[in-house]
Amino acid sequence: MAKIFIDGSAGTTGLRIYERIAERPELEVIRLSEEKRKDPAARAEALNQADIAFLCLPDAAAIEAVGMVTDPDTVIIDTSTAHRVADGWTYGFAELHRAEQIAAAKRIANPGCHASGFISLAAPLVEAGIIPEDLALSCFSLTGYSGGGKKMIAEYEAEGRDPLLDAPRMYGLTQKHKHLPEMAKISGLRNDPVFCPIVAPYYAGMEVVIPLHRAELSLAGIGEKSAPEAIREVYRTFYHGSSLIHVLGEEPMMEGGYLSAGAFSGRDDMEISVAGGEDRILLISRFDNLGKGASGAAIQNMNLVLGVPETTGLVIGG
Repeated sequence: MAKIFIDGSAGTTGLRIYERIAERPELEVIRLSEEKRKDPAARAEALNQADIAFLCLPDAAAIEAVGMVTDPDTVIIDTSTAHRVADGWTYGFAELHRAEQIAAAKRIANPGCHASGFISLAAPLVEAGIIPEDLALSCFSLTGYSGGGKKMIAEYEAEGRDPLLDAPRMYGLTQKHKHLPEMAKISGLRNDPVFCPIVAPYYAGMEVVIPLHRAELSLAGIGEKSAPEAIREVYRTFYHGSSLIHVLGEEPMMEGGYLSAGAFSGRDDMEISVAGGEDRILLISRFDNLGKGASGAAIQNMNLVLGVPETTGLVIGG
């Protein structure tokens, strides 16, 4: 029986991880009482007792927690931003041909939510040479308010809330969003994208979009295929056999010409689609910011470490 500890179990991601593993009989969850939850000695003991420790903490606290681990066999899955581009850490996005690396790793950095959508779209096309490494991309991303954690959830769900919360709100206006380093590095890009994240008044779900002009792309040799179909083919090949990433075979029009950012709420899988025409193309990734964008990916990484099917305990499909 594998021993699991969630450091930061009271946060949104930690709670979702606990929900996903609580009913699994092959796992023993190490729990701390409320009064010991923030006690350094109690945390250190739990971290070193665990076979796998999830860190669901702010960056500084995650770095502190890593320093507490003295047992070389403890696997750490860090859901914070602290180690996503750090040396010695494996980036935990299995579909980037990293499943074997993750399974053997002791230090796994769980991807960011916005970053997961961007990387899922950009990395395969950079690898295929369709998106040049030096291309300056742009990206916008819609997310439910649960991505902001307990404080933001309380603001959105409060009675008599600020009327400005009734409409979508842009943020990251300084172009210094914490996901930018991983978005560029893991995708194989030399430049950070111009990134526009938007939080909207719904609980969970994410829709990440990269707009492209065909003239920016390297599409020589696609033959009779349209540009969108050539890109879909790259995605189908790249994600072939994936249990958690589904590539739509044609332009997504199943919602009457609209595409809801909340369609994957409550799920742990991801949908990739390509829309637009020959000259202007939209790459679209939809998933749950708390699922494949956070706790679902963390559970997937844990499953790989344990050597069980990667979808064990996850919610796939509607």
